[in-house]
Amino acid sequence: GRRLVRVDGKTFFFLGSKVESLFVQRKNPRKIAWTVLYRRKHRKGLAEETTKRRTRRTQKFTRAIEGASEEKLKELRAQKPEVRAAARQQATRAAKEKAKAASKKSSKSKSSKPVRASTSKAVKNVPSKLIRTGR
Repeated sequence: GRRLVRVDGKTFFFLGSKVESLFVQRKNPRKIAWTVLYRRKHRKGLAEETTKRRTRRTQKFTRAIEGASEEKLKELRAQKPEVRAAARQQATRAAKEKAKAASKKSSKSKSSKPVRASTSKAVKNVPSKLIRTGR
């Protein structure tokens, strides 16, 4: 082989003229098919084929919602969509009626109170620093 010592002091040992020639031409060893670096980069001739690690699948888990048990949730899921839609409409109808009754009550209570006209002027909260005295 031959040894090359660069000006910066780094030494290179070449096994043959082919390798030396390519080095002097500044060829990239990762692009030359027979070099070790090329074989490492392109994963050629790995002695031991490493098996891929299996990724864990996320497990499905149903948790009970507060106020409804798991059995109740399963039962609701098993219901036909028509039944569920009817129940939803019934619930909205009941809520609307309740709201209407509440609004009637509040309107009655508002009308029964006499409206009083305020004659006195409202007093503003003014900081004492801003009040000018005649000193």
